[in-house]
Amino acid sequence: MIKKNIIAKVLMTAGMLLSVTALYAQNEAKNIFNPVYTGVTSLSIAPDSRAGAMGDVGCATDPYMDNNNQYWNPSKYPFTKSQAGVSLCYTPWLRKLVDDIDLANLTGYYKLDDYSALSGSLTYFSLGDVYVINGSSGAATSSNIIIRPYEMALDFDYSRKLSENFSAAVGLRFIYSDLQYNYNDDVFPGKAFSADISMFYQNYIGVGRRDCLLGLGLNASNIGSKISYDGGQTNEFIPTNLRLGVSLTVPIDEYNSFAISADANKLMVPTRPTYQQFMEEEHAGEDPKDLQYTSEYAQWLAGTGYNEMSPISGIFKSFSDAPGGMEEELREIYWGVGAEYNYNDQFFLRGGYHYENEYKGNRKYFTVGAGFKMNVFSLDAAYLISTAQSNPLDQTLRFTLSFDMDGIKQIFGR
Repeated sequence: MIKKNIIAKVLMTAGMLLSVTALYAQNEAKNIFNPVYTGVTSLSIAPDSRAGAMGDVGCATDPYMDNNNQYWNPSKYPFTKSQAGVSLCYTPWLRKLVDDIDLANLTGYYKLDDYSALSGSLTYFSLGDVYVINGSSGAATSSNIIIRPYEMALDFDYSRKLSENFSAAVGLRFIYSDLQYNYNDDVFPGKAFSADISMFYQNYIGVGRRDCLLGLGLNASNIGSKISYDGGQTNEFIPTNLRLGVSLTVPIDEYNSFAISADANKLMVPTRPTYQQFMEEEHAGEDPKDLQYTSEYAQWLAGTGYNEMSPISGIFKSFSDAPGGMEEELREIYWGVGAEYNYNDQFFLRGGYHYENEYKGNRKYFTVGAGFKMNVFSLDAAYLISTAQSNPLDQTLRFTLSFDMDGIKQIFGR
C-alpha cells in the first residue's frame, strides 16, 4: 500500500506552529534549535481578534467589554459590563501554504450575579481535506479516499470575585484530536482532559494627575492528562501553559483612552532530550547527521524516562531541565506587548509585537487591528506581519463577531 496524501498538513501544522526546521542541522546554530514539543498544538493558537491584534496579549487586558476572556483569563468575567455575551471567532490558518486549514471558536458567558459567572467555549481546528490513495502505485484497483483530520476542545469555567478587586476561576476541558490518516493502521483519535486555574486583579492607581486602571492576571491552563494516538503505547504532553499578564489603561479625556499590555508565557512541559545529546552520550565523535542512528535514538529516548513521565512531574521538571541550563530555560519564555486606543467605547485601534526565541520556535511578528462596537454587536479584525523570514504565519487574518445580550434585550424592550 502506498500512502500518498496530504497528511503532511498535520506534521506541517504542528511544525509551523513552532517553526520547526530539520532536526539535523546544516550548521552549528541550527544544532541547538530545540523547541518544546507537545501534542494538540491548536490549543496554543490565539482565537480572537482583539488579542490577536495586540501581539497575542490578553491575560490582564481590560475585561469591561470583552467576551473572549475564556481563552486568556476566565477570571475576568465577573468584571464585564454586560450580563451575558457571545462571540464567534474565525481564522484562516497558514493561508500562504494551503487554503483549507481553519480555526473556529465559539465563546460565551453568563453572569449569575455581580460576583460570579459561568463561561465556556468550543474550539474546532480543521486540517482540511487529506487525500489517501489505496493500492499499488499505478494499479488500476487503487482508489482515492478523502478524510478530514481535526482537533476540538470544549471547556467550561466558573469564576467569582473574592473581593471588589480580585477574582479567581477554575475550569475543565475535554480535548479530542483525530489525526488518523489510514484506518487500517493502529492509529486512533486522541482524547485528554485538563483543568485551568486563573486569577485577576484590577484597581485604580494614580499616575500623575490621572486615575489609571491597573490589571494583573495569571492563567495556568491545560493541566491534565497526556494524549495518545496509538492506543496508549506512547503518550504526548498537551500544551500546559503558565501565562502572566499586566495592563495599564490611561484615560486621556472623557471620550478617549489608551491602554498598554504585556503577557509572558512558559510552557510547563519538559524539554525533550535531543538527538545531539544522544550522539554525544552514545556516539561521541561520529557525524550527528548520520540518519542510521535515528531508530536507536528512539530507543534511547524511551530509556531516559521522558515518554513515561507524568504530566505533574513534567510541570515541575519543565523549569529546570533544558540542556543549556538557565540560559535555555529563559529562551523558553515567549512574550507579547500590545496597545489599544479606545474612542468612546465604540471605535478601537490596536497594535502589538510577539516574540519567541529563534531556537525555541522563532515566532516573531507585528500585529495590527481595529474594532467597531454598536449596542448589540461588535466586529474586530487582526492582521499579522511576520519579521522572521519565510514564516507561514505571515499575513494571517482573524475575525471576531461578538454579541452583547444586554443590547439585544434593550432592542426587544425586555
